[in-house]
Amino acid sequence: MLSERSLRIKPSPTLAIDAKAKAMKAGGIDVLNFGVGEPDFDTPEHVKEAAIKAIRDGFTKYTPVGGIDELKEAIIGKLHTDNGLEYAKDEVVVSCGAKHSLYNIAQALFNPGDEIIVPAPYWVSYPDQALLNDAVPVFVQTYEEDNFMLRPEAFEAEITGKTKALILNSPSNPTGAAYDRKAIQALAEIAVKRNIFVISDEIYEKLIYDGTRHISIASLSGEIKKRTIVVNGLSKSHAMTGWRIGYAAGPKDIVKAMTNIQSQSTSNPNSIAQKAAVAALTGPLDFISVMRAEFDRRRKVLVNGLNAIEGVSCLNPNGAFYAFPNVSKFYGRIIGKRLINSSLDMATCLLEEANIALVHGEAFGDDKYIRISYATSMDNITKGLERMRETFSNLK
Repeated sequence: MLSERSLRIKPSPTLAIDAKAKAMKAGGIDVLNFGVGEPDFDTPEHVKEAAIKAIRDGFTKYTPVGGIDELKEAIIGKLHTDNGLEYAKDEVVVSCGAKHSLYNIAQALFNPGDEIIVPAPYWVSYPDQALLNDAVPVFVQTYEEDNFMLRPEAFEAEITGKTKALILNSPSNPTGAAYDRKAIQALAEIAVKRNIFVISDEIYEKLIYDGTRHISIASLSGEIKKRTIVVNGLSKSHAMTGWRIGYAAGPKDIVKAMTNIQSQSTSNPNSIAQKAAVAALTGPLDFISVMRAEFDRRRKVLVNGLNAIEGVSCLNPNGAFYAFPNVSKFYGRIIGKRLINSSLDMATCLLEEANIALVHGEAFGDDKYIRISYATSMDNITKGLERMRETFSNLK
């Protein structure tokens, strides 16, 4: 019999959509895949060369569980330079991707019955990671008119004696929204006052637009820093999704617990990928500017194109590489014999009628929306917009 724990969760819908799109494509169908959250750029050459050198140098053995000192020092330097944060090596742990870092935090922090505040819309793994660790995700709705930022009064209203942590994701997957200083300061003050941990997922911090500044909540004061675990990685900033390097920085006792847990699960992250990560963090950063500029160009075309479709409204995201259009005005309409009454209906319709793969908003906690990744070519975006226009115009 399967464990109760395994029955609480469902597979990642984003990965499921990506798999279905790839299977259709392998079958000869011209599918446009807007479902996956993965840069379509190649890893920078100097990073790949560092990995090749590591192999040639025989750096292919076990390393310390929480990462090599050289990489921890590079992470500490990055956090100091980019975020104004100071950490020691025993306050940093390197894991097999930022998702692994988040899971280790959940294992280290959550007890049965603990309540974890999750602003919605949310990344699909946050609630399931809480459930896997016997905690209770408590969803707090955010709204487009607030740029999908959590209202301080809504946050405080959900705090109980069982509340352990707030999960904060800025810039956000799926909305692309990034918190400004005033909004994040208000949340920090409540977390300090109510003695709540903040798990700050900052994986998209390098992908911000329109003059937006990334603010790490841990940088606002010593008091909030003591209650914050910062999570980041190389997947989005350096197009290193498959390399599986993420990291967390926070209070020494929590990091030690995370490292001990990791020692009994994966042990150390890949040794070769760690050397590549050092090169990524200490080498030239012009690649990021080039990638960000191209994402910005695509963002403008996609969002403008979506807003030009009658019945669709889309907030202009100021971070990440997702658009999150509201398509609820089409609910109750029919195409052929297909009734559209939900975001899943809409995503299924677009996949089967227009060969467009994207993710339904219900998977992220808001059924009015769909998520479209613009980590794809401009040609795909142009084709996708045309197919969506045609499909939406056929909804009666």
